[in-house]
Amino acid sequence: MIRLAWRRSASRNSRVDPARLLTAAFLGADGPQQNSGGHVRCFRQILHPPSERSPRHQPPQPACYLSSSVFMSMASGGTSSTTPHKHTNRLAEERSPYLLQHAHNPVDWYPWGQDAFDKAKNEDKPIFLSVGYSTCHWCHVMERESFEDEEIGKILSDNFVCIKVDREERPDVDKVYMTFVQATSGGGGWPMSVWLTPDLRPFIGGTYFPPTDHARRPGLKTVLKRIIEQWQNNRPALESSGERILEALKKGTAVAANPGESPPPATQVADRCFQQLAHSYEEEYGGFRDAPKFPTPVNLMFLMSYWSVNRSTSEGVEALQMALHTLRMMALGGIHDHVAQGFHRYSTDSSWHVPHFEKMLYDQAQLAVAYVTASQVSGEQLFADVAKDILLYVSRDLSDQSGGFYSAEDADSVPASGGPEKREGAFCVWTASDVRELLPDVVEGATGAATQADIFMHHYGVKELGNVAPEQDPHGELQGQNVLIVRYSVELTAARFGISVEKANELLSSARTKMAKVREGRPRPHLDTKMLASWNGLMLSAYAGVGAVLGDKALLERAVRAGNFLKEHLWDAERQTVLRSCYRGDDMEVQQISPPISGFLDDYAFVICGLLDLYEATLQTEWLQWAEELQLRQDALFWDDQGGGYFCSDPGDAAVLLQLKEDQDGAEPSANSVSASNLLRLSHYSGRREWLQRSQQLLAAFSDRLTRVPIALPEMVQALMAQHYTLQQIVICGQRDAPDTASLLAAVNSLFLPHKVLMHIDGDADGFLRRRLPVLSSMSQHGGVATAYVCQDFTCSLPVTDPQELRRLLLDGATERRAE
Repeated sequence: MIRLAWRRSASRNSRVDPARLLTAAFLGADGPQQNSGGHVRCFRQILHPPSERSPRHQPPQPACYLSSSVFMSMASGGTSSTTPHKHTNRLAEERSPYLLQHAHNPVDWYPWGQDAFDKAKNEDKPIFLSVGYSTCHWCHVMERESFEDEEIGKILSDNFVCIKVDREERPDVDKVYMTFVQATSGGGGWPMSVWLTPDLRPFIGGTYFPPTDHARRPGLKTVLKRIIEQWQNNRPALESSGERILEALKKGTAVAANPGESPPPATQVADRCFQQLAHSYEEEYGGFRDAPKFPTPVNLMFLMSYWSVNRSTSEGVEALQMALHTLRMMALGGIHDHVAQGFHRYSTDSSWHVPHFEKMLYDQAQLAVAYVTASQVSGEQLFADVAKDILLYVSRDLSDQSGGFYSAEDADSVPASGGPEKREGAFCVWTASDVRELLPDVVEGATGAATQADIFMHHYGVKELGNVAPEQDPHGELQGQNVLIVRYSVELTAARFGISVEKANELLSSARTKMAKVREGRPRPHLDTKMLASWNGLMLSAYAGVGAVLGDKALLERAVRAGNFLKEHLWDAERQTVLRSCYRGDDMEVQQISPPISGFLDDYAFVICGLLDLYEATLQTEWLQWAEELQLRQDALFWDDQGGGYFCSDPGDAAVLLQLKEDQDGAEPSANSVSASNLLRLSHYSGRREWLQRSQQLLAAFSDRLTRVPIALPEMVQALMAQHYTLQQIVICGQRDAPDTASLLAAVNSLFLPHKVLMHIDGDADGFLRRRLPVLSSMSQHGGVATAYVCQDFTCSLPVTDPQELRRLLLDGATERRAE
């Protein structure tokens, strides 16, 4: 039976009323005991407390528990078939790769939309909502086990209106029902399975269900039959309980400032955020907690920003050491693809060795920025090389010819040796014999007549029997295989074989090139060719930022192409609306669905940030102008006039039952966190004081969260710090493409200056910035050469024409900021 149980909420959002919520959860009489400790619990072995292993390593559980500090997604690849399709449903008309993966299930699937809602109301049927994404491993497991099953398909189609949602297309739908699942079960994850009334109110929710009862866990067939029985015999109780939970969630998830409330004190919040991160820091290999280890670029960027205003303190030095050590160990580890570049999703162990092999666009974008920032603060070439390495991967493997960027590359693929089953990491791993056969040449002058393979295997930890520990590979997918990890410095490797460091570097580089060619011939993992505005905005920031710091014109040209792509394919000029997504067609053309999905808050916020970064990198005011236009639209669509801050989705959409404000910087930064910085930057570019005030109101709305658990919002803490220290205006007067202007810009870009805006003005008295900021009219070139002014609230230094003098001025200003 369905047991209606009182349960204390263990939601990721700790502000949900701690009074016991009425939960309609499907459990057998001996249902699984659910953990309410707040850590991740689920699927194969991690989504566990951080001391445990990969989510792919534990038998599936009927629920998954997400921690307050790690918001994880299950990921891996599906299978494909060349056999004729027995069934085809209406998802075949969609463009989402995830929805298309379910187009031939014997289930009468609908996409999210009015047709499905009308059918549920007209037939008075409950809705079965299934949410996932195309590179989600357990989504594919549930498809193979349940959604491809004829009997289950008939039960679903006859008794429910079945809706399939790609969470990356519709994050608004995902967030609402994930909030419900977390609040009622203590956790959540994907695939997410939720049952709704015809008016979209949830009454039962879970995640993965096996097809049949297993041990003490109910199977999907049993769940469906009992829900049907209860819908027929106990419907008022189901609807009532769901309604009560929904009302509690509306109150409990509210984020709002009290009238007249100010943002919390920045230095205290920043100090507390640092202390919380230091407490969770793992000293040997870097990162936070033991395992699984996620890259968490938002944490690393906060630590470097914290150092920038605390350079002379022990806390500041420690913060920088934490960030740099983590980035260095990740670059050396197996989470970094040493052959084909880019970073995998996370590490299943504490040493960054054995990754979950999926690659996500948003990780590449944020890590590229983190690495190039590390190069600025440390001067180490390693970090700059890794930043370029990431963008090389994205340009080659995640780029569309239109200028856009694809979403993800899967973890699983068919092994090169063949076979019907995809395997985790098959595209990326190597046997010792693979390496020996590929690199057989004896290296002249090397001790012991060592071959290139000997040197490579020593450097990258390749072992004859494989270097993956059995506990990292419980299903034997990586048996005998090697995940490359740098075990020695190049200097030590060279000394070990009696060759020069230059020779060792040449041999290792040559080996990687040969191995990359072999990889090109292997069956590739699934590629999610959906292009999202939000993630493209993050990648725009990466190309612009890395290109500017390294002075790389090719990267800057790629950034401009990305900006043009966004304007051409993900901006509806007639409706003045950002579009959420577009898709690669069968003939490599860019396609759109009808009607297109309108953009959400993160689409606007991340694109605006990318445009501001693109302006600072190229000094082309068209990007700044578009950023202003988008910010005005964002304000009109999502701003909460009563409580401050932005809703995640359009509050006018009646199909979205909860108006949420994301209050966690996780795998991606919260759109409110990014917006707080955007508003501050735009207020300086435009002279609009209301944007400065709006940024302050936003930070005040999140005051409680910032004060209590700033570790949940490190990106927003950076915005709060920028408010406190105020932004410097660096104004460059000169011809945009002239060498003297470029020299001053290079001096600015060589430094990590998180609290600055960069402006350029030329001789045009009626230029874009001069019209908005009349104070710029008093600034001009000094002595006929490019000239820089460093200003605070447009109270400016004396004009500077020498790049080294400008650099010293900026460094001196940075060391003085903490004294304020």
